[in-house]
Amino acid sequence: MQLPLGSDPRTDVLLRMQAALIERFGRIERQHDKREDPVWALVQGVIGARSKTAISNAATDRLLARFGSWETVAQAPLATITEELSSQTFPEQSAKRLKACLTAIIEQRGEVDLRHLSNLPTEDAMAWLETLPGVARKISAGIVNTSRFARRAMVIDSHHRRIVQRMGLVPPRADTARAYDVLMPVVPEDWSAADIDEHHLLVKKLGQTLCRPSHMQCLACPVRADCATGRKRP
Repeated sequence: MQLPLGSDPRTDVLLRMQAALIERFGRIERQHDKREDPVWALVQGVIGARSKTAISNAATDRLLARFGSWETVAQAPLATITEELSSQTFPEQSAKRLKACLTAIIEQRGEVDLRHLSNLPTEDAMAWLETLPGVARKISAGIVNTSRFARRAMVIDSHHRRIVQRMGLVPPRADTARAYDVLMPVVPEDWSAADIDEHHLLVKKLGQTLCRPSHMQCLACPVRADCATGRKRP
């Protein structure tokens, strides 16, 4: 008779972490309804490198308002798209990636539409997205998680990855894809897509406030007891 193996200790850490972060920062829910459109989420992700979320949200809305459709954006001159993305941290790079990404979708699908992904398993949908120019694991996870697809996929940005590395939940040098592959198997089974998204937003909040890249306020950190780095600091 084979005995049950029990839960992974990292699952328990994630549960305690969620409770502690909610107690510290309160509940966080996305308020941007347009993100439910997977194409909108794609565009916002592709142009959002090193830019604040609110700025990228506004730029995505401006693009659609000015051009009327994503197909028209794809056909627009690169200089025009760059001008419209002047508020982004890297407008030229963002414009090139966006034009290439939208063009690739049109070449494969005939239009800028991602509805076919709803018929694919989460892993296959993300793999298809990651064949597009400018789309890596963070963006693919964001599209399937926060859009109407509502899949169980963890968005891991630089703040999130830094914290789970410091906590010892993923290898110290793991990139975003590796961190995702390590974390997803230990995410609590009863967490919905919305729970996973809130977890990401809470961890991101921690990274923006107490667990900065070059300054760690470990004594004030609500998850210090479960953090390998925090426990070592005086």
